[in-house]
Amino acid sequence: MTLDDVRSAREGLAGVVRPTPLEYSRALSDRVGGPVHLKCENLQRAGSFKIRGAYTRMARLTPEEQARGVVAASAGNHAQGVALAAQPAGHRGDGVHADRGAHPEACWPPVPTAPGSSRSA
Repeated sequence: MTLDDVRSAREGLAGVVRPTPLEYSRALSDRVGGPVHLKCENLQRAGSFKIRGAYTRMARLTPEEQARGVVAASAGNHAQGVALAAQPAGHRGDGVHADRGAHPEACWPPVPTAPGSSRSA
């Protein structure tokens, strides 16, 4: 990946994602002995940076790939980012979000079993 790749992705995301601030953290800077800035991607509509990569990838799909659609399975917020990115990219996107409580065996890392309970793998 080159700086030109990053700049191209940034240009492609204009109007799709919110510009998010870079905030200086005095507490973390003091702790590590150097400047620390936090990129506030939690302010994105999906609550994370995931929409950036999802949209950039979908915008580069071939017509054959576009015809097949996009599916994301996630135990986190990636599926939400893909679903949100699909609309402005002009694709149908399905997101499957795993609920760690309902299906802990489908999650990685595995969800610890409570003492005294049993669960088959």
